[in-house]
Amino acid sequence: MNPPPAPIWPRATAFSFLVVVLVLTTISPSLAIYCDEDDCYDLLGVTQNSNASEIKKAYYKLSLKYHPDKNPDPESRKLFVKVANAYEILKDEATREQYDYAIAHPEEVFYNTAQYYRAYYGHKTDTRAVLVGLLIIISTFQYLNQSTRYNQAVAMVKKTPAYKNRLRALELERSGGVTNKKRNQKNVDKKAEEDLSNEFDLQITGTEKPSVWKVFGVRFVLLPYTLSKLLLWSGCWFWRYNMKKHSYSWEDASYLTQRSLGVPHDRWINIDQSTKEDLVLRRLWEKSKMESYVADMRKESKRRR
Repeated sequence: MNPPPAPIWPRATAFSFLVVVLVLTTISPSLAIYCDEDDCYDLLGVTQNSNASEIKKAYYKLSLKYHPDKNPDPESRKLFVKVANAYEILKDEATREQYDYAIAHPEEVFYNTAQYYRAYYGHKTDTRAVLVGLLIIISTFQYLNQSTRYNQAVAMVKKTPAYKNRLRALELERSGGVTNKKRNQKNVDKKAEEDLSNEFDLQITGTEKPSVWKVFGVRFVLLPYTLSKLLLWSGCWFWRYNMKKHSYSWEDASYLTQRSLGVPHDRWINIDQSTKEDLVLRRLWEKSKMESYVADMRKESKRRR
């Protein structure tokens, strides 16, 4: 009985590995990605110990000799391109250092290749400048979006009967109960209406006035200050109410009530004062009181049905 054939994939893997090893051992990274088959220093006629001034002088001398405007020979044009490429590599301290490292460590093919492409094709802009620009762009769009939403909400509110009645009442109050109904006074009345509407502090639920202090960029810049303030507030809270066992102040009790009910801050502000006082006195941040309040709300809802 013939033995079973050997698996194919180990042989294929071994062959691929052998090809990679041969490629890596026969192609020097300094020759493959920097100056092709030439040495950058030899192209300029300098050594690794040459300083930047010597390299610059050698390049200018060769450029005058091989520049297409000075030498019409096609071969000189090719040589000029090689000389210019070698100078671009050696004139910069960072790329020259990478090139010297590639010559000294030709076995580190992947590292040298990555360094080369990072230097020539990676971004050269300061990361901090990119971050600042990104924050400015995001903050600008955020502010414009908030402004647009707020203006649209205000325009819709001004069309409601409640707003018109409120504006009418304010107009009567200011004019002593006398209004001008002449047709030719339409523009004057419109301007007066705008002046009166500017006196209203419209509190629109779900939409706030746009503020520079609320955009992402400003909050990001003020993040250290915000975190330190939060830590200080938490420490004072723990010391006052957990260690000293003091009674909650009205502001802190309102905060606990708002958090227990899950009510957003803008909605909590619009709640009338008597309702706030009733909710705060219920001490809803205590679990038993909250459960009792929820049960009462459910009973009231069923009774209304």
